[in-house]
Amino acid sequence: MTGAQKPAFSRCNNATLRRAARSLGRFYDDALAPSGLKGTQFGLLFQIQISSEPAMGTIAEALIMDLSALGHTLKPLIRDGYVETFADKDDRRVKRVRLTPQGNVKLDEAIRLWSAAQQQFEDKVGAEQAAKLRAALDAVADLNLEMPAAAPSL
Repeated sequence: MTGAQKPAFSRCNNATLRRAARSLGRFYDDALAPSGLKGTQFGLLFQIQISSEPAMGTIAEALIMDLSALGHTLKPLIRDGYVETFADKDDRRVKRVRLTPQGNVKLDEAIRLWSAAQQQFEDKVGAEQAAKLRAALDAVADLNLEMPAAAPSL
């Protein structure tokens, strides 16, 4: 897309970030398609694996998702036998998640596909620039952006 074709709203941080996220999300979804997983599902499986039987609230917080969105993303992974939920042994009100053996196999398959996509992205953008981009986006995700209780009128 040339500069003349870019959306007029491209000065908006949110619009530009969402546009880039859709483009990159589509790229990774296409790369992961042979595994049957979407990028969101891959990220969730990976987060569960590295978190050692995390509580659902912990996963939701790490991924900046609300619990209902997390539950929606988990449903097909549970249905397909990749993830299981269970009650915490000390507090039965807390639901924990873990990968099943089948989920570990699926994650390994997806990691191979993801690695190829990751390499292609870094080849186009440059490894150093990609690392800077991730750092900048992590910093944005960590900002405490909240509107005041009463936004000023314009």
